[in-house]
Amino acid sequence: MTSAPPVQTPTPGDAPPAAEPPILQAVDLRKHFRARGTGARAVVHAVDDVNLELHRGHVVALVGESGSGKSTVARLLAQLLPATGGRILLHGEDATARSRRAFRRYVGQVQMIFQDPFASLNPIHPVRYTLTRSLRIHRGRMSRSEREAALTELLERVQLTPPARYVDKYPHELSGGQRQRVAIARALAANPEVLLADEPISMLDVSIRLGILNLLRDLRDRLQIAILYITHDIASARYFADRTMVIYAGRVVETGDSESVTQDPKHPYTQLLVHSAPDPDGLDARAHGARGEAPSLVRPPQGCRFHPRCPFAVDLCRAEVPPLLDVGPERQAACWGYADRPDRPAVGSVLDTYGARPGGPVPVTGQQEVER
Repeated sequence: MTSAPPVQTPTPGDAPPAAEPPILQAVDLRKHFRARGTGARAVVHAVDDVNLELHRGHVVALVGESGSGKSTVARLLAQLLPATGGRILLHGEDATARSRRAFRRYVGQVQMIFQDPFASLNPIHPVRYTLTRSLRIHRGRMSRSEREAALTELLERVQLTPPARYVDKYPHELSGGQRQRVAIARALAANPEVLLADEPISMLDVSIRLGILNLLRDLRDRLQIAILYITHDIASARYFADRTMVIYAGRVVETGDSESVTQDPKHPYTQLLVHSAPDPDGLDARAHGARGEAPSLVRPPQGCRFHPRCPFAVDLCRAEVPPLLDVGPERQAACWGYADRPDRPAVGSVLDTYGARPGGPVPVTGQQEVER
């Protein structure tokens, strides 16, 4: 496998042109599961009223801790799960697949990259079969020479060169990074407009994570693909994504350009998420996470779902669900502390309340990540 591209200095993500419509859009997206063993009427509120837009040539990161609903959002957008409510729009039109043919057209434009490349690749088939099958499904009949040319192009595009070295190998003969590159090539075989990347680097060695992110960034720039990047690592979101959305217990709590969200977080949960990022300098060994645990989604808290863990919560937070409020240019946070109401809470820095390491920016490069 070729060496990873050099580290690039990130720049604040620019908002897409206002006149440019989104390729893929979720409107008030909801997903509720029936809870097993808790009664016939009990449901898990996995995702509630999520709105997002994916624009050509832009990366949106959806960040949250385990169980926050971020992977469920990706599976809803991939139509691997039926939505309980809300709409999914592709180029402004309702994209709910009502037939096998409609679903095939949809997945030809919206492809998913899964977290575990070994589990997502069939272990009994070589790379040639995996990519050829995707080509046949999405591009139709091809001559042998056309198919071989397409295989070579796909492998070169994901930097598996020379292609002849990898095309006949089985998944167990490849490293984790090489397997993920094959999975990306399989997605690209459909010529998609949108990639849904569900924690594409979390199963990989720390030393090769940056190479995969740089590969996806290069594909974004060259092919102008829209990417939804699912991650629990807000430091990699700052490095890779133009915009970042923070999700907690199934609801989006903050959104904005990645630089602003990570360097000046507004929502108390985002503040704690940012300052729980691994500290490469080891400035403070004390724990600096939120007290308490994430709420049960079978019976989520009334009002703001973060209020049981928030040091600033008041009666308003416990009674009413906060909307996403403007907190700056292209910035929103779902916190009553930013509402123009006399009964709003006084939101400050949660670090002053919980304690944290001395100040400093969020780490930028994947080379500074700590294996969890």
